[in-house]
Amino acid sequence: MTQEELDALMAEDLSDLTSSVDNTDTNNVSDTSLDEPDLTEDADAVVQNSGHVVTHDNYRVSSISAWPPPPPTDDHKVVNQLDDVTKDSEKKATEMFDKLETISGFCLDAENTSNDAKTCIARNIEVFEILHEKFPNVQTFSELLELNKNLDNKIDSIISNVQMGQDEIMMTMDMMQYQDIHRQKIERVINVMRALSKYMNSLFEGKIDDEKRVGSAMHIEGDTTTEDVVSNADIEALINSLGKK
Repeated sequence: MTQEELDALMAEDLSDLTSSVDNTDTNNVSDTSLDEPDLTEDADAVVQNSGHVVTHDNYRVSSISAWPPPPPTDDHKVVNQLDDVTKDSEKKATEMFDKLETISGFCLDAENTSNDAKTCIARNIEVFEILHEKFPNVQTFSELLELNKNLDNKIDSIISNVQMGQDEIMMTMDMMQYQDIHRQKIERVINVMRALSKYMNSLFEGKIDDEKRVGSAMHIEGDTTTEDVVSNADIEALINSLGKK
């Protein structure tokens, strides 16, 4: 409803107002009914520019869309999401450390077993050296002596590789410390956000309950909107109230 129509209504020029409002509102209703979907079934539904009805169930965050904003569900609450990140990160980091410690234990067992085998091989080498000296013509003793020496060298290579693996595990554990640092940084952000939330709540706190406040006007003089903000029901109620006076 335009300002001129309201002025005519207040001047009790009701006949002209009723005819003009009926014509314009009928056209507006017919046009908007084709363009806008019916949202009476879902009060939480929001229509995007494309005409797609968005609800809490099918909303998807988009970096290129500024409206509608994400609904305040658990999936979109920032602090809740950050709390989940820190909790999951700490849990997975602990599990990762446990796995690395288990692998390190396996490497230590392999090193100890290799050292035991190396001791046995050293004893074999001593025996075959004595036999080879006393029986130089027996080829079997010389072959077994050479075989045990080669095996001893391979055991040394295995022990060296296991020790390097243990060193890599220790370096990985040190590198995993960044998980704890990231968790602390996220927790700092959470604390700042919670402090800001409490500050904003206290800043905008009022003495009057929202239920007791007067409703906001649908249209105020000076608004830039060009749409009719008064419905047929509002106009009829206003006409009836003027008629009773």
